[in-house]
Amino acid sequence: MKPLVALVGRPNVGKSTLFNRLVGQRLAVEDSIPGTTRDRLVAEAEWAGVVFDVVDTGGIDPTEVHKGEGRQPLSVGSADFIAQIRAQAEIAIQEADAILFLVDVESGPTPADHEVAQILRRYQQERNGHLHPPVILVVNKCDSLTRAADAYPFYELGMGQPYPVSAKHGTGTGDMLDALIAAFDVRPEETEEDDSVKIAIVGKPNAGKSTLLNRLVGEERAIVSPIPGTTRDAVDTRIEFQGLPVTLIDTAGIRRRGKITPGVEKYSVLRAHRAIQRADVVLLVVDATTGITAQDTHIAGFILQAWKSAVLIINKWDAIPKDTYTMNTYLQQIRQQLNFMDYVPALFISAKTGQRVNQVLPLALRVQEERLVRLSTSRINKLLRDAQDRHPAPSKAGRHLKIYYGTQVRSDPPTFLLYVNDPKLVHFTYQRYLENRFREQYPFLGTPIRLVFKPRRKE
Repeated sequence: MKPLVALVGRPNVGKSTLFNRLVGQRLAVEDSIPGTTRDRLVAEAEWAGVVFDVVDTGGIDPTEVHKGEGRQPLSVGSADFIAQIRAQAEIAIQEADAILFLVDVESGPTPADHEVAQILRRYQQERNGHLHPPVILVVNKCDSLTRAADAYPFYELGMGQPYPVSAKHGTGTGDMLDALIAAFDVRPEETEEDDSVKIAIVGKPNAGKSTLLNRLVGEERAIVSPIPGTTRDAVDTRIEFQGLPVTLIDTAGIRRRGKITPGVEKYSVLRAHRAIQRADVVLLVVDATTGITAQDTHIAGFILQAWKSAVLIINKWDAIPKDTYTMNTYLQQIRQQLNFMDYVPALFISAKTGQRVNQVLPLALRVQEERLVRLSTSRINKLLRDAQDRHPAPSKAGRHLKIYYGTQVRSDPPTFLLYVNDPKLVHFTYQRYLENRFREQYPFLGTPIRLVFKPRRKE
């Protein structure tokens, strides 16, 4: 799983500017008004070949505003959201593998900076002789050598060596990123290798994920409530099933972006996304009483983007009036709405009554086995020849795609490298056609297939 780096600091120290610098895009809003960033923003960054996620947070405003006292918050633009912004930032600190603590060289160390440093120390724990999460102190707005020399007073924050940078111009960010990558290396490793099959339970709020977890483990291990959004964290539960170690990961419900309220729920979504990254198989739990919604489709997209195997769990089936054709009709509708994941098996259950819950883990483990299947090179190339004879690739600007040979380069997920005359000639529809031919040879139940096209170099 990719490391997660949180940008933390008081308002208006340049966190959003540094975020945009690191990810290479103007994703975060930059404004001179303190408190512009209210919600978390996550994007991928890369340095020295190391890929990591960066999360931008709102400024931590230490000022307590009481009526009649006349004190003004630092977050002028978000005065009504100080508590929510602080809650989001503190959860990001807990989730982070490393932290970039930003301060402003123009103002020098302020009481607000000292309070943020105090918050960071409160969440740090000593592991294997190192503090976790590691904190890199970043002194921003050092646009000249004189300004860079003004970074030394920030030693008084007790956060180690200050790194002078200019987020706006990029000055000094290389040394800062080198220190960040080095900090990843001191993250504590597992004392024992975790060889369990990891199964994440994801879905919208109130779809019945925690009730399903309790049924699977046979005891009340997660809080069950009719109020949507009760589960905030991704919770690991270790069990043994048919002699195999299994880790069940219960997650907070994922709502569509416009429906996510300020505060802790923002980072519940972040945790659910990370749970998907950690999983081998994902159980996508859908509420049968509401059917497949746009948000269910979005979550399915997250699973596909992470190249994870999946099982579709249609929960609350006991609440649906039925006749002989109900299940088949419902399944046809699901296949139409999730047509980009038609290889995923569906199971109709009731976590409340226990109906078919005993089939969930056997099906998930079967899907995990399919994820590890390897096809022989001879079988792959016969498949490719037959596929091209049956349906040649359409021409593009008078040129035809030619597939010379292919091989499976990895499993988990199954990945096939196909050597062709020109990868630019591969149309999406033909790629999907080839994927279907692969599934005719072997179904890879519940598992995505990666086809990588590479030009064959001439000798």
